Amino acid sequence: MKRKIGLFGGSFDPIHHGHLMLAELCREALQLDQVRFLVANVSPLKTEQKAASNRDRIEMVKLAIGGNPYFELDTREIDRGGVSYTLDSVRSIHEDLSREGEIETELFLLMGADVLKDIAKWHQPKQLFELITPCVICRAGFGEPAWEHLQPFMSEERFLAAQRLQVAATQVDISSTNLRTRIRKGQSIRYQVPPAVYSYILAQSVYQESADSNA
Repeated sequence: MKRKIGLFGGSFDPIHHGHLMLAELCREALQLDQVRFLVANVSPLKTEQKAASNRDRIEMVKLAIGGNPYFELDTREIDRGGVSYTLDSVRSIHEDLSREGEIETELFLLMGADVLKDIAKWHQPKQLFELITPCVICRAGFGEPAWEHLQPFMSEERFLAAQRLQVAATQVDISSTNLRTRIRKGQSIRYQVPPAVYSYILAQSVYQESADSNA
């Protein structure tokens, strides 16, 4: 039996309950053995400076996923530096699994339906989707994913398989951008991020010079 690993990439600046809920939904729907949180160094389509340091973003992900045996932190994109191309990471993971003598493993890329429109801008998408199967997360209220943007970069067999893997999710109205804004204004983000992440942000004054410990 194949081992199944999902890759969930992002800046996680900061990680919040929306990220965790989507990762868990995909784990359950695809019966994944593991979900790896792949923390980006510099996203190719979002090259602006991250608000939190790499160290802080890594620590927040560690705190958020701690206690879940199916979730794992993967820092290879930060360790590698430069622009974080998903293809490079997938190739690296395949090499690691092969070198470790890992049992046969299938990789899945967990991705929101909203990113499909930009697939043509990704780094070598055809080569990428030969190595990993996309799992598209369709949020309630957004209609059907724009599959036509993905189809040119996959064989017909793999494309049809990807469509069958679509995961339905309720809309969670939490955004990292909004969380950062609230923190800078001294407003509470309690219940939008895990308690350990909330405590870390306050204790380390992440996103502002002085965090309001009474938020």
